[in-house]
Amino acid sequence: EHIKAGISTEEINSWVNDITYKMGGVPAPLNYEGFPKSVCTSINNEVCHGIPSKDIILKDGDIVNVDVSTNLNGYYSDSSRMFCIGNVSEENKALVKAAKDCIYEGLKQVKPWGFLGDMGQAVNDFIKSKGYSVVREVGGHGIGLEFHEDPWVSYVSKKGTEMLMVPGMIFTIEPMINMGDADIYVDEENGWTIYTRDGKPSAQWEIQVLVTDDGYEIISY
Repeated sequence: EHIKAGISTEEINSWVNDITYKMGGVPAPLNYEGFPKSVCTSINNEVCHGIPSKDIILKDGDIVNVDVSTNLNGYYSDSSRMFCIGNVSEENKALVKAAKDCIYEGLKQVKPWGFLGDMGQAVNDFIKSKGYSVVREVGGHGIGLEFHEDPWVSYVSKKGTEMLMVPGMIFTIEPMINMGDADIYVDEENGWTIYTRDGKPSAQWEIQVLVTDDGYEIISY
């Protein structure tokens, strides 16, 4: 209800920062390797790591990813979701839906003694069937006592490859889905924000998954 046209992304940052501290946590992104804010806000053709600013105002028709990460009692959590601002085009709505749906396609492959590549190929096959592309260079990661741990999680990997999934393993599923091609670039000025090379929109949802003895449990959404 708060994320709507007319607000700045700095307002989102302030809300996340204040609520996190009130609940006893610490915003994980703040000062992480020099990142200046408590949350990432990525709009339209920004793939990830958008930096909140009082000068960036959400507009009718935008799609925005809000990526929230927290340290609570020494353990990290990480999740993100998309928000459609006002009257979003059907084309962009479809992209946002596909980015969410592909996570559940990947989840079907999460089980003990399966390969991370099984999940990666399921995500990529689904996205290609929708006519979109998956970002190659940025993926998921292990998480727990550190913000970013092994394994690296690719969503363009092949079935039967990458690390075995074992009970107790925790990682993120967070494929970044581009409407156009998969090529990206990093903002040279801030050194953080990643954009689609062709300027077309990108969408991403993120969950955190625990591999259990008989499947998985979503522990952050």
